[in-house]
Amino acid sequence: IMTGTPKANRPVILTFHDVGLNHKSCFETLFTHEDMQEIVKHLPVCHVEAPGQQEAAKSLPTSYSYPTVDQLSEALPAVLKNFGIKIITFIKKNLDMPFSRDFDFFCFLPIQLNHPDLVDGLVLINVNPNAEGLMDSVANKITDWTQTLPDKLIAHLFGQEEIQNNYDLVATYRHYITATMNQSNVSQFFRSYNNRSTLDVQRPVSGGNINVRTLKCSTLLVVGDNSPAVEAVVDCNSKLNPNKTTLLKMADCGSLPQVDQPAKVTEALKYFIQGLGYCESVYNLKLL
Repeated sequence: IMTGTPKANRPVILTFHDVGLNHKSCFETLFTHEDMQEIVKHLPVCHVEAPGQQEAAKSLPTSYSYPTVDQLSEALPAVLKNFGIKIITFIKKNLDMPFSRDFDFFCFLPIQLNHPDLVDGLVLINVNPNAEGLMDSVANKITDWTQTLPDKLIAHLFGQEEIQNNYDLVATYRHYITATMNQSNVSQFFRSYNNRSTLDVQRPVSGGNINVRTLKCSTLLVVGDNSPAVEAVVDCNSKLNPNKTTLLKMADCGSLPQVDQPAKVTEALKYFIQGLGYCESVYNLKLL
């Protein structure tokens, strides 16, 4: 879904939603926020949705084999090149133990690793580059027996404290999942998370091996200080090039920074994009 018109020598902000969500429920609050309008006036936005995850989607055919993370990642560069798009990738991440699934990071990060010419920058929210561990795998099998799909998705999207204390927000997203999304399709998407492998990224060491596999573009890591993903994001930060990576831990913020504090996320995104050499005129935008 494209908003705005791609222009020569201008990148596109490309988004990918979390599991249990689509571009609307994941990003609408952020991209309709008044402060974001100055950015989208300069840069078009392309929202990518996983197969069958749009609102009121029909069930995928029984013969359909849902793409793996690798397959989706491999398909995107051809699409981008076909449309002549260079991207700033803005990706929604979420993590809640024991659910350590991070589909969109595993989908987009290989593009930057394998096709660095296509990516100017990455904005990663609640990122976790690791595969599902043994304890996570056991816990997931247990929840498969004891929890409904909406319950598992809520546990994936939110920390336990938020589930207990932020009833209205959790109820809103439970409604999104149960009333607007095809449960069969979401279940297939959810299973893709369980079959991923760890992404082999390492921090270059001065005086040591500087040719390790790592991100070469500017990267902004975002996490709420009340999110259960804090530890994973800090771990990810330790594996990336410190000269290319910025970690933003947002105060008084939960698992959905782009929903909890869209103005602050917009401000961070504004300065990140300006650091890449775009939207210089947005410096005069007043953000509270």
